[in-house]
Order: sequence, then structure tokens, then C-alpha cells
Amino acid sequence: MHPITAIEIILSVVFVLVIFVIALLLPNKVRKFSLIIASSLTVLLLLSFAIRPYWIDYQVSKKTEQLNHYLEAKYPNQEWEISRQVGRQYDPYSLEVRFKNEKGWIYIYSVVNRKKIYQSVWVPAGGKSSDVGKHYEK
Repeated sequence: MHPITAIEIILSVVFVLVIFVIALLLPNKVRKFSLIIASSLTVLLLLSFAIRPYWIDYQVSKKTEQLNHYLEAKYPNQEWEISRQVGRQYDPYSLEVRFKNEKGWIYIYSVVNRKKIYQSVWVPAGGKSSDVGKHYEK
């Protein structure tokens, strides 16, 4: 388990426990209502953990399609492979592009929306200077 995930789970459990303790310490008149609210917050929190990976996958598929259109317009008649950096420490919306005619080079594009796509990182092959890449965007 990634440390970020562990921290999120621990903080969520602490939050839920504090909410339930507060709900139990309230007077009898509002205890039932506060327990319903605490239970609802717990369910919403669990749903967010369950839905989040699917939401990110959906967004990444949309952004991959947008990047594909951008690359088709910018580099016609070329082939590339788009992938995602794997791991919680990476931005899920930054996409790796490897062009078929430029072996070893990796270009990372940040896709904000359809009109705002930019090259944020490039990794040159074999220690070459970053401005000699065929697809390097200044």
C-alpha cells in the first residue's frame, strides 16, 4: 500500500471516529439525528474511496483522447504511444508519449482541457541535450 493511501485511510478513520464520538456525546434529543448524519458522512466517505479509481480512469480516457487529437494536429503522419505513469505519487492526468520515430525519448504532456495541453517534462535518450529532440516543444 502506498503511503499516501495509508495516510488517507488513517485520517478518514479518525474523522469517522471523531464524528461518531461527538454524535454519541450530544443530548438525547439530537443524538438520533446526529448519528444519522455521522452514518451518512461515513457512507459518503466510503463511496468516494470506491468511486475515485473509476472516476480517474474515466477522466484519463477523456484526456488521452484529447491528447491524441492534439498530437494528430501537431504531428501529422507520425505514430506514438500514450501511456499513464503508474503510482499514487504521479499526477494521473500527466500522460507519457513515446514517438515511434524517436526511440528512447519520453515526453510528458499535461492535459488540462481540450484547448490547454502542454508539454511539461521531457526525458532525452542517452544523455543528449533536451533541445535536440524532434518533438521538443519550447
